[in-house]
Amino acid sequence: MIQFTCPTCHRDHQVEQLEQATNRPFCCQRCRDIDLGRWLNEEYVISDPLPESPDVPDPDAESAS
Repeated sequence: MIQFTCPTCHRDHQVEQLEQATNRPFCCQRCRDIDLGRWLNEEYVISDPLPESPDVPDPDAESAS
C-alpha cells in the first residue's frame, strides 16, 4: 500500500499501486483544482527570487555589443 496526505484537505489517501493515484499528491481532482485556484488568485507566492546562474549567458548583453 502507498499512503500519502493530500496537501489541500489533509486527508490520508491509500492506493495499492502508484498508477491508481492519478491526482497525486492530491486525493482528487477537486483538491487539485482548489490548489490551482489558490495559485491563480495569488494566495501562494514564491517569496525569494531565483538565483541567477553564471552558466547561462545574458541574451541582452550579446545584442548590445
